[in-house]
Amino acid sequence: MEATLETVALYSLKLAYEVEGSSPILRDDPAMDRYQREVFGLLVRQADVGAIQFKLGECLGLACGALGGVMGRELQRLRAEVHSAQTLEALNAPLMELKGYLKDIL
Repeated sequence: MEATLETVALYSLKLAYEVEGSSPILRDDPAMDRYQREVFGLLVRQADVGAIQFKLGECLGLACGALGGVMGRELQRLRAEVHSAQTLEALNAPLMELKGYLKDIL
């Protein structure tokens, strides 16, 4: 799950900050400091769903602002599904859907 969380954060920040012709945002980019696999791994081990949702919410909020329109509304819907999960198990399905959606629009 940690890798998926990191990927969702990375894709979200790419949507928000990457501009054509500039250097791509990579996992070791300073923008990813708070969203690295190790950070998410600690939260997963602690089963801190609220903190995971908060961290994802930060990234997804930036991505939603960058997208707008129909794609932004769909991202908002997926974001709400992630936010409504009460357990790590319940978080998994919407997280995978979110990752797939972000991958498709990148």
